[in-house]
Amino acid sequence: MATVEYLRGDATAPQAKGPKVIAHVCNDLGGWGKGFVLAVSRRWPEPEAAYRRWHRERATNDFGLGAVQLVQVERQVWVANMVGQRGMRTGRSTGVPVRYPAIDTALATLAGHALDLGASVHMPRIGCGLAGGRWTAVEPLVTARLSDRRVPVTVYDVD
Repeated sequence: MATVEYLRGDATAPQAKGPKVIAHVCNDLGGWGKGFVLAVSRRWPEPEAAYRRWHRERATNDFGLGAVQLVQVERQVWVANMVGQRGMRTGRSTGVPVRYPAIDTALATLAGHALDLGASVHMPRIGCGLAGGRWTAVEPLVTARLSDRRVPVTVYDVD
């Protein structure tokens, strides 16, 4: 079993050797433009373009809650677009968009990709920003789906 490591820093600049996957949570509406995705887009254009295309072509692919799209951005770096929130929070919203079962499903899929690649996984506190989730609910999913399968995980908190 691997442990979840916590660091201060930027999840788009993972602190590890070898193959790395940067994981984050997306909504199911095709919206990209707030939160952690802005940092991803500043560094690489491919994850946003791939996510928008994935959503646009959703009638013919697996786009939906719990789905994962892996996008290679450097020789040994991938970004995992994980659909883990229903809609987006608005001023009139009555609940948080996070969907823990979808994050759980996405993390299980991500584990398979990470093991196939021999990669470590790097992330902010997924689902806990604009999606409105609680880390006390997400962390056990990360542990069960990734760490318990011997996938090294680093969670980054921005300074």
